[in-house]
Amino acid sequence: MYPNPFISERADPYIVTGPDGFYYFTASYPAYENVDSGYDRITLRKSETVTGLRDAEEKTIWIAHKSGHMAKHIWAPELHFIGGKWYIFFAAGDSDNVWNIRPYVLQCKGFDPINDQWVEKGRMQASENDDSSFTNFSLDMTYFENKGKHYVIWAEIVGASSLFMAEINPKEPWKLISKPILLTKPEYDWEKVRFAVNEGASVLKTDEKIFVFFSASGTGEEYCMGMLYADINADLMNISSWKKLPHPVLETKDLIDEAGPGHNSFVVDEKGKLLLIYHARPVSHAEKKCGTFCDEVLYDPCRHARIKAVKFDENNIPILK
Repeated sequence: MYPNPFISERADPYIVTGPDGFYYFTASYPAYENVDSGYDRITLRKSETVTGLRDAEEKTIWIAHKSGHMAKHIWAPELHFIGGKWYIFFAAGDSDNVWNIRPYVLQCKGFDPINDQWVEKGRMQASENDDSSFTNFSLDMTYFENKGKHYVIWAEIVGASSLFMAEINPKEPWKLISKPILLTKPEYDWEKVRFAVNEGASVLKTDEKIFVFFSASGTGEEYCMGMLYADINADLMNISSWKKLPHPVLETKDLIDEAGPGHNSFVVDEKGKLLLIYHARPVSHAEKKCGTFCDEVLYDPCRHARIKAVKFDENNIPILK
C-alpha cells in the first residue's frame, strides 16, 4: 500500500488527522554522530492524503534555544488538537546538561499549524501535591481522550524507564490535574535487552477497548513493541483495569529487511484503512552498512518512518505482524 521506507531518516513518526481534514506528519529531526549536529527543531508536513505526506514540503515551525532549557535533544514531537487548539508535546534537554530531558508543550495561536505562530507553554507541570512527576529523565508524552476525560502518558526513569499516566484539563493541557499511575515498567526479558526500557506510548481506541502500545529495550535491532489494554468503560486510572501482554507484538523477527521496530502512532487513511506508523532500521545497520552508521545508535539517523496496515483477530485485538 505504501512505499517502505515511507520517509527516510525520520524516527518517532507521528501522523494525525486535523479537524480541517488534512493529514499532518512530524517526527524527530535527526542528528548525525553527535548532539550538536541535529535534534534541534520541530518540523511539520501537511497533505490531503497519507501518501502525499511523503513528498510534502517539510516546514520548520520551532527551533531549539541556543542555550538554557529546550536547547538539546529535541525528541519525539506529537501534534494534538485539544480543546479546540493545536498543541505539540516534545522532549528536550538543556545546553549545560543535554540529558536533563523533560517534556515541554507548544501551543498554536491559530488553526493552521503549518503557518500560524507557535508559543511556548513551558515544561509539563505536575498537579498539586505531586512532587514526583517530571523530576527525573522523562519524555515521549502522548495524549488521548475517553468518555469526556483527557489523559497523557509519558515515560520517566524511576528505577527504569517506565510509563506513567495522569489526567489533564483540556483547557490547560500542559498541567496534570491528578497524580499519575504507573502503567507499565520493564519486567520481561524482551523489555530489558541492553537497557530496561518502556517508552514511546501510543493509544488506539476501538468501540470496545483502549490499547496502549509501547516500545521496549535499547534502540538498536533489539527495539520492539509491547501492548496493554483496558475496557473502554473501565476506570482507566485504576491500574487493575489494565492487562499487559507478556510478549512483544512486533519485533525484528516479524519483519523483512527491517530491524528494531518501535515508537509508533496510528492513523486512518483516506480510504478508511487503519495504519501503523513506526520507525525501524534496515537490517544492514547491524552490519555497519547503513551509510550513516554510528556506534552510538542515538546519533545514527538510519531510522526510517514506515507504514503497515493493521488487522484485527476474531476477538477484535489488533495484529501488527
